[in-house]
Amino acid sequence: MPRSTLSRFTVISGGARRFHLQHDGLQDELWSSLRQEAIDAYACAPMLGSLFMDSILNQPSFEAAVFHRVASRLKNDVVGLAVFVEASHRALAAQPSIGETLRADIAAVVERDPACERFLEPFLYFKGFHAIQTHRLAHWLWHNGERDLALYLQCRSSEVFQTDIHPAARLGRGIFLDHATGLVVGETAEIDDDVSLLHDVTLGGTGKEAGDRHPKIRQGATIGAGAKILGNIEVGAFARIAAGSIVLRSVAAYATVAGVPAKVIKTASHADAARRPGHIPGDLSYTSFDYFI
Repeated sequence: MPRSTLSRFTVISGGARRFHLQHDGLQDELWSSLRQEAIDAYACAPMLGSLFMDSILNQPSFEAAVFHRVASRLKNDVVGLAVFVEASHRALAAQPSIGETLRADIAAVVERDPACERFLEPFLYFKGFHAIQTHRLAHWLWHNGERDLALYLQCRSSEVFQTDIHPAARLGRGIFLDHATGLVVGETAEIDDDVSLLHDVTLGGTGKEAGDRHPKIRQGATIGAGAKILGNIEVGAFARIAAGSIVLRSVAAYATVAGVPAKVIKTASHADAARRPGHIPGDLSYTSFDYFI
């Protein structure tokens, strides 16, 4: 799907209005669009026909298709596909809002990733999208008395997607995890709506605390590749963390920080941030070595 056609969709995720995806059965436009993309892709790449059929065209709904695709990547000889699919069905039945969250996440990828022009791409191929959905299932299991299965999902995600997100970590909607490799998110971390994180990001502790010891990333923040944010600190709304930075203190809303340790190098207004929700700016590639103390 050409990127320009996305303007007819709207998803409400954490107050940021972008795409509109009607979630009412047959009128679910995202699901219809994804199915048409799969049909078109099948015509162009018939050797992948079983992938398109099993993952999308033979699935009854977007939610079922997402978790089937994720389960097909996580399954192994120890725990089969059916276990993951059954757990996802229980989660969806108990918490139907998960479906809207899945839609906000895939819309975030198509909106923010310049290399992505179809819903099909993150749905089938992007491990960042798959890792986030694995965590959503693990998080539900963690809070519903199934901690061993939740921890097993964390373990498998680490093996398959190269991400390590504790099942207790709290994630909002519209999360964009670009490339995914090396992401670490601690137990008490929080990631609000519309946050973008590049690869090799750590939301960790300092090793000196107990209890609530991990970062809180507020709405619309963007975390550059290789950034390390450590301790129970807050990265404010629409803040930007430059690649390679080590953040040891809270960051104000709309600020850009860079360096080791990170310092404020730019501030923005609420209006500037609101015009580009979730946008990953080019200025996140600041060389952190210029900001040593």
